[in-house]
Amino acid sequence: MRAASSAARLLLEPSDVKIMAIDKTFFGRFWNQDVHAYTLANSRGLRVKILDYGAIINSLEVPGKNGSADIILGFDNLYDYLQGHPFFGAIAGRVANRIPAGRFAIDGTQYTLGVNAPFGNHLHGGFRGFDKYVWTSKAWEENGTQFVELSRTSPDGEEGYPGNLETTIIYSLNEENVFGFEVLASTDAPTIVNIVQHSYFNLAGHDTGDIANHELTIHADQITPVDECLAPTGAIATVANTPFDFRQPTRLADAMARTEGVFDMNFVLRDSGAELRPCAKLRDPESGRTMTIETNMPGVQFYNGHKIYEQNQVGKGGYRYPAWAGLCLETQHFPNAVNHPNFPSMVVRPGRHYHHKTTYSFSVE
Repeated sequence: MRAASSAARLLLEPSDVKIMAIDKTFFGRFWNQDVHAYTLANSRGLRVKILDYGAIINSLEVPGKNGSADIILGFDNLYDYLQGHPFFGAIAGRVANRIPAGRFAIDGTQYTLGVNAPFGNHLHGGFRGFDKYVWTSKAWEENGTQFVELSRTSPDGEEGYPGNLETTIIYSLNEENVFGFEVLASTDAPTIVNIVQHSYFNLAGHDTGDIANHELTIHADQITPVDECLAPTGAIATVANTPFDFRQPTRLADAMARTEGVFDMNFVLRDSGAELRPCAKLRDPESGRTMTIETNMPGVQFYNGHKIYEQNQVGKGGYRYPAWAGLCLETQHFPNAVNHPNFPSMVVRPGRHYHHKTTYSFSVE
């Protein structure tokens, strides 16, 4: 690697690694459907593998000070994904996060969704959400950027949601070390949409232990507090003088010591006035790997993976994931926004598009 003139540097110079074509391989079979894995790679050493089952990010290899590591929790094969897991790398929808009792109303019409989570909540799209389908897929390269496009139609009444929802997800990787996704959805009847990418990140490597030594910054002055059922109350509260203050880089071990090791909270992101607002920055001091997130969504759910050990997940390479093995930073609409008029609306109507864009930029510091 050539020397860099600043503390933050690009991962590899373009001449050090030959750019690879998009690779498409067979990953398994689900209900008589072939499942494929697409591998995107740039000339600076980033490699990402995406499945067309669940629109799952299966792996993300990122160089650091002492070589590359796969920073995404997941499994080596389709069978393990089918046995149930805490949304490792998956797309959650039609509406991610919690809706108490699965109940909401649009224009005076009441709807009830399936209750599939503790405390009587509808969670992450229900019993069979977007993470449990094979999506129509294709890939291409254009002007130095590689793309994987995934699409499906969620029919009217699926999991109780109204309207046929046409959804397209596009993952992309460019030569500037920016990996991202974009979601476009349209409906033929008023409905609610909050489609979220649910990857668990460990910048030291998915098989290195926990994220306690990571440093986290979240560009938020407020949170949406939750009740005893883990759903937002409708209030918006300051992070000042609370364990949820990540406005400056904060070592996660120190933060978790103030919350008995538990974080599962929506943060209200500051509006920068630009297309994408600053969201978060995550850094692993030992490897130097640094991830900067920007999004057009108003919130981000920070979940620190404290419940992973309860599910006894054995991941890639046979590694058994402990508590806090990875953390989620889920860019999103505020949870249960449909039942809180003071929150930004998640209602999508015919003729209007749902549009969610998030980018992850990688460097070594």
